[in-house]
Amino acid sequence: MPAVTGKLAAASLALALIAATTSIASAQKKYDTGATDTEIKVGNIMPYSGPASAYGLIGRTEAAYFKKINEEGGINGRKINFISYDDAYSPPKAVEQARKLVESDEVLFIFNSLGTPSNSAIQKYMNSKKVPQILVATGATKWNDPKNFPWTMGWQPSYQSETQIYAKWLLKNKPDAKIAVLFQNDDYGKDYLKGLKDGLGAKAASMIVAEESYETSEPTIDSHIIKLKSSNADVFMNITTPKFAAQAIKKVAEVGWKPLHFLNNVSGNVGAVLKPAGFENAQDIISADYLKDVSDPQWKDDPGMKGFLAFMDKYFPEGDKLDHGTVVGYGVAQTLVQILKQCGDDLTRENVMRQAANLKDFRTEVLLPGIQINTSPTDFAPISQLQLERFKGEKWDLFGDVISADVGG
Repeated sequence: MPAVTGKLAAASLALALIAATTSIASAQKKYDTGATDTEIKVGNIMPYSGPASAYGLIGRTEAAYFKKINEEGGINGRKINFISYDDAYSPPKAVEQARKLVESDEVLFIFNSLGTPSNSAIQKYMNSKKVPQILVATGATKWNDPKNFPWTMGWQPSYQSETQIYAKWLLKNKPDAKIAVLFQNDDYGKDYLKGLKDGLGAKAASMIVAEESYETSEPTIDSHIIKLKSSNADVFMNITTPKFAAQAIKKVAEVGWKPLHFLNNVSGNVGAVLKPAGFENAQDIISADYLKDVSDPQWKDDPGMKGFLAFMDKYFPEGDKLDHGTVVGYGVAQTLVQILKQCGDDLTRENVMRQAANLKDFRTEVLLPGIQINTSPTDFAPISQLQLERFKGEKWDLFGDVISADVGG
């Protein structure tokens, strides 16, 4: 009998240990709505239609990248369920889609929703619900405000910082410039304009000789270009989204205006903007970038670019490799994967934000050399460096050093 009793005791102890281990393992896993042992629900809002539909390619690239991740086993064994809706670049529609994602689809968070007006429209809602609104696809400065909006974070360099870089370059290289500005009449355009004026400082009033704003509902901006040309400006600051950027480049050439032309980064897209506008019309335009340009032969043997091209061939063959949107979508999707890897088995909304604010010298494969992603609880601006570039032939040529966009150089 003692032997049997001993065996029973040992068996009971073993079962108790297994139960305890299982309990500890399950206790280590923490989930909020939108996450389970097998799935992470990720929400997204893109302008697949409407005046900014060229950006829809970003969302399609992200969907393809998450398909790749899922085929490779997911993240810590969980597959990404990417739910992406169209808002046609309309703030009221963005609100409707955000509510649907949070309240009906029950996503863990919303990732890389596009557009300053759309993200502005949902920011208070997302923060009141304490649902992360992360790596948003807009460079408005307002996304770096962890004190007042702890659930919202940007990804790309800020618009104000970008135009401050252009302003500082002009003050140094063309201090007598007469600047004409075309800008979109919303938070996005006004943010860029503020950066330009801040960068020029006391000289802004004398250097900026004309300002024209346009509405996204306008079919063409031709009349604005004609007005700006009449100001006799010798510098044109083109603050537009892709459709209007292509129109502006073409019209500037048509009317025989030959200013030094600056084009904001979000429209410096070879495939979607410069090619339709005509490469001959885009020569010597200056912009700034933080990502590698597929058309630039210097990246021919770059391992990161090879990885991007292999991904495109296998998972998104119909996508335009030359379009900046595919590079953006790939880079930001890689950043999200890093955040989710850091989350481990703690897939609470609070931990998603904690890990998003804990990126240290992270690099996606498509960032320019010398540019890294860093965040902290007090710094919600992941990328804060840029390099100037000039359009030559059919590609952008980088020049100068990588500049910190935190201070605009």
